Amino acid sequence: MAHILSTSHEKSLFRVIAALAWPTIVEQVMQTAVQYIDTAMVGSLGRQATAAVGATGTVGWLIISTFSALGVGFLAMIARACGAGDKGVAKKVAAQSAFVVVAAGLLSTVLCAAVSRAVPVWMRVDPTIRDLAGTYFLIIYLPMLPRCASLIFGTVLRAAGDTKSPMKVGVIVNAINVILNFLLIYPTRTLTVLGLTFTMPGAGWGVIGAAAASAISFAWGGIHITFILFKHPMVSPRGMSLKPDMSILAPCAKIAFPNMLQRFGTTLGFVFFASMINSLGELSTATHTIANTVESAFYIPGYGMQTAAATLTGNAYGAQDEKKMKSLARLFIPIEIGLMILSGAALFVSAPALVGLFSNDPDVIALGGTVLRMVAVSEPLYGFSIIVEGMMMGVGKTRQPFVYNIIGMWTVRIVGTFICTQLLHMGLVSAWACMIAHNTLVFVLYLIAYLRGTWNPLKPAPERGQIPA
Repeated sequence: MAHILSTSHEKSLFRVIAALAWPTIVEQVMQTAVQYIDTAMVGSLGRQATAAVGATGTVGWLIISTFSALGVGFLAMIARACGAGDKGVAKKVAAQSAFVVVAAGLLSTVLCAAVSRAVPVWMRVDPTIRDLAGTYFLIIYLPMLPRCASLIFGTVLRAAGDTKSPMKVGVIVNAINVILNFLLIYPTRTLTVLGLTFTMPGAGWGVIGAAAASAISFAWGGIHITFILFKHPMVSPRGMSLKPDMSILAPCAKIAFPNMLQRFGTTLGFVFFASMINSLGELSTATHTIANTVESAFYIPGYGMQTAAATLTGNAYGAQDEKKMKSLARLFIPIEIGLMILSGAALFVSAPALVGLFSNDPDVIALGGTVLRMVAVSEPLYGFSIIVEGMMMGVGKTRQPFVYNIIGMWTVRIVGTFICTQLLHMGLVSAWACMIAHNTLVFVLYLIAYLRGTWNPLKPAPERGQIPA
């Protein structure tokens, strides 16, 4: 009888997980599809255009990921408040998130504008495309205030269990981006569709058109999600004070700060990593940009499940439900690993064909196919790390992920890539091998944390060190 009840309980949890995860997965599928389309459209302009767009991308990730880490503190506190049924606290936390969005958005806008011309130099971009790369960077990161709103308000909504609203906004943002890409990248030309020939107007701005399309769509998304948040029944900040409240901001910062350091440290590592790859030449830069774009699609199941893991473990922690916490871990991990095995297998089989969608350069296709097949084998390990990290974020444990990711990035990926590419003069394959070694080390560290039970603050101390049932 107890087994039947347990099975029924886990089936109910599975339905909740699926309800939370699928909108996030759809949202990320749409984002990745647009990224594919962006890369393909720019790729049609040539290898040089692809390199100009991709060469500064990691610096943008550094800025965005650092500021978006602020949302982790709000996620943990709102998920916990929702689990405890405390709507008042949830609203107060959401109101403080609005204050943080304004402060972070303005600061990051000034920062991006100030460094836009220097970034291509720091990234060792080929001198022939530095001006173009700098202008692209400036345009795409000017709307940082609405981008911060999308990132942080989207996290607030997901923490309250609303994953559909961010998905809907994301779908429209991506549609705007694609349409504007089509109109701004290419010049006016004659098209034939289903036998009908017509003149399609176009601005012919090339790479600059791609940047403008993205900037406009980001701005619209930030404005839209702000309206949704302020109308939300659970976490609307309406009627709440938007002035800084340290009783809310201090615990949020305590949770968010290690995650911010983690994202800053790892993304700074990506900057150094990309800089070393850029030094290998245009072929390596273009291939790395395309391979990263292709690979991002195959992380979607992992990150979609991570959102659900963070929200539900935060709810369980707020309700002080240790049994539910165990059940969530038992469900999330096998589901995640199974999904990542499937995605890794699909990536391995389709790698050269997918690279071919973005470039007709045979050297890019061959090299991109090789590195993607290498990383495909490690997808299940990365998936495990993603899900355990998500559960830790949900309960506010952000120090361990910070330590694990910094160790993996700087002692394995960066040092290894420096030795391989700068001292031994090896190529892109060796750099991606170092990336895989980094992911493997992080997996081992998360596995140890999971087996010891240190991820779960509700687990009784005497039981720690035992393998979870």
